Amino acid sequence: MTIENRDEAYLVTHALAKDTLSKLRSVETEQVAFRKGLVKLGRICGYEIIDGRMETEYVQIETPLADTMGERVKGLDDVVIVNVLRAATPFVEGLLKAFPRARQGVISASRDEEAGRNEDGEFPITVDYVKLPEITEEDTVIVADPMLATGSTMGRVLEHVTENAPEPEHLIALSAVSAPEGLVRVADQCPEADLLTVAIDDELDENGFIVPGLGDAGDRAFRTT
Repeated sequence: MTIENRDEAYLVTHALAKDTLSKLRSVETEQVAFRKGLVKLGRICGYEIIDGRMETEYVQIETPLADTMGERVKGLDDVVIVNVLRAATPFVEGLLKAFPRARQGVISASRDEEAGRNEDGEFPITVDYVKLPEITEEDTVIVADPMLATGSTMGRVLEHVTENAPEPEHLIALSAVSAPEGLVRVADQCPEADLLTVAIDDELDENGFIVPGLGDAGDRAFRTT
């Protein structure tokens, strides 16, 4: 098993996930390689979720030579992936390689950096668009955002996901890089969610950015500033 419980979050420790994240961190990784790296990391995380959170069942199989027993993953048709625009788009593309039949939701949420953080350390969050599929008790719901910094955005997104919906089988807040402060905030606000990340970094700087982090994932993936 390459998912470890680190109290404040679950950590993906797969060697290929760590290798891919290290390449994403590098300032020398240009746009195309960065975007492809997020896709690759999303695919790895998807496979880890399958291995660590989903059950299998034995099924009867007829091969060209004989009858035998095989194992199939249960629940692959009961997956919802929520794309937190915009940085999560390539990350979600990778997740869809692991869950090709997933139902998809989209939430456009952004923090108001000009307003700055309030006394609780949170940014004001603007939610411009929400489109979610129906969520059932049998579902595995994955809310994907590469960066979990203050937790302000993820917290608001999870509010929208859980509002007026039954509690799903699994609710996973997935990130590539997280800050300890943000993990604590989201865990307090949404204790029913499993926080899954590839790295827990040192801290947030005075502007609320993860250090050492990997920069602005959206800007690096889409070549904007």
